[in-house]
Amino acid sequence: MEQGIKREMRRKDRQLLPEEAETVLLAGKYGVLSIICEDGYPYGLPLSYAYDDGKLYFHHTAEPGLLNDSVSGEVRACFTVVGNTELLPEKFSTKYESVIAFGKLKKSEDKLGALMRLVRKFSPDFEEKGRRYAASSLDEVAVYEFEIEQMTGKARR
Repeated sequence: MEQGIKREMRRKDRQLLPEEAETVLLAGKYGVLSIICEDGYPYGLPLSYAYDDGKLYFHHTAEPGLLNDSVSGEVRACFTVVGNTELLPEKFSTKYESVIAFGKLKKSEDKLGALMRLVRKFSPDFEEKGRRYAASSLDEVAVYEFEIEQMTGKARR
């Protein structure tokens, strides 16, 4: 464990295998991207995402804001996805699955490629229309690439 949080998971009995954690990431639609802003405060932003080959991809407005203003070059970040959940009221508990990824976040150099990953995930039946839409909005969006350095998954099933 060279990067990220250098702690062992406390509940090893609930730890997901790497391929199970990847399955949760592939199936998930939304997560929370967390960074430290330039003023030192943490910032968690709920975003839709695409996962592909060890990287996460996000899009956001190109307008100035906390995320855009805080990411220059590469920054350390954390991304959390909660998968399937089911309340167990009689047990005062919950069935759940989640993944936490640590890594480096930067603006993507391949905006169209990243946006197409999102199109293929969320609108697979409209890929060509999505390509035209993405290409026409390149100046209006900021696109981010998150390289996962460490990932853990946990579940109670």
